[in-house]
Amino acid sequence: MKLKNKDLLGLENLDKKEIQLIMDTAGPFKEIFTRSIKKVPALRGRTVVLLFYEPSTRTKNSFELAAKRLSADTLNVPVSTSSVVKGESLIDTVKTIEAMKADFVIIRHGMAGAAEIVSRAIKSSVINAGDGAHEHPTQGLLDLFTIREKKGKIKGLKVTIIGDILHSRVARSNIWGLKKMGAEVRVCAPATLIPKEIETMGVEVFYNLNKALKDTDVIYTLRIQLERQKEHLLPSLREYTEFYGVTNERLKYAKEDCLVMHPGPMNRGVEIFGEVADGKRSVILDQVTNGIAIRMAVLYLLAGNKQMNNRD
Repeated sequence: MKLKNKDLLGLENLDKKEIQLIMDTAGPFKEIFTRSIKKVPALRGRTVVLLFYEPSTRTKNSFELAAKRLSADTLNVPVSTSSVVKGESLIDTVKTIEAMKADFVIIRHGMAGAAEIVSRAIKSSVINAGDGAHEHPTQGLLDLFTIREKKGKIKGLKVTIIGDILHSRVARSNIWGLKKMGAEVRVCAPATLIPKEIETMGVEVFYNLNKALKDTDVIYTLRIQLERQKEHLLPSLREYTEFYGVTNERLKYAKEDCLVMHPGPMNRGVEIFGEVADGKRSVILDQVTNGIAIRMAVLYLLAGNKQMNNRD
């Protein structure tokens, strides 16, 4: 089995079998981490370009490390000092990159749909590393992989996503993925941070965190973006923390063996407290490790896809 498309743009576009394939492929790649030499030659001779129009530490470093562990060459395009600042369009930028014989373009952009626009303009495989408030597919995949690794399954689990659902591409990718894998998804936030008609995605909406956490198997806390204070979507961070901050006291409402997850970076003492982030239920560092394995799997599978397409 292989992925249907040359690109990874979002989990909305993947079916259950494709999601399972990526997770199943990531397992053996994670085993490589235990070796003294943590590299395989799977992508030797391939070039991976990192094109990040927004700041990133975890995702960018994770993709770069994943590519290098597959023996690919990597190129970071410094957008702030590139021709972009001279007015070059996104399409012109990626076509220039393709002319350099890049095999993969990994793009993060502030505009929803940017990755799809790029994928239509070039033959190189495009991986969406986050586009506006739309999707962040590899984050969703690494989260699914972590849940399955720790719980042994995803189907039937109750997952509660807490925080800025309105602006979160992570929330959207997780909702698409979790629903396709059979989980029950709840979202919980102030009404100003809940998108209109989000129920059409098959989730249950809560405004009371204690009620949302009842019988929860996985607590997924999103970063509260401090700039939302300027948009007057929250009365104050202190009040948000009082009603929606995840503390040890609040964990009592969830299942005793629940997992605590966060995509990072964390605002400790705002959406999550240190006692929880560093506690025995937290799998936040596992998410970081699993992110490399998932991104290795995505690169590997898309490379195989491209080989098959070229033979056609």
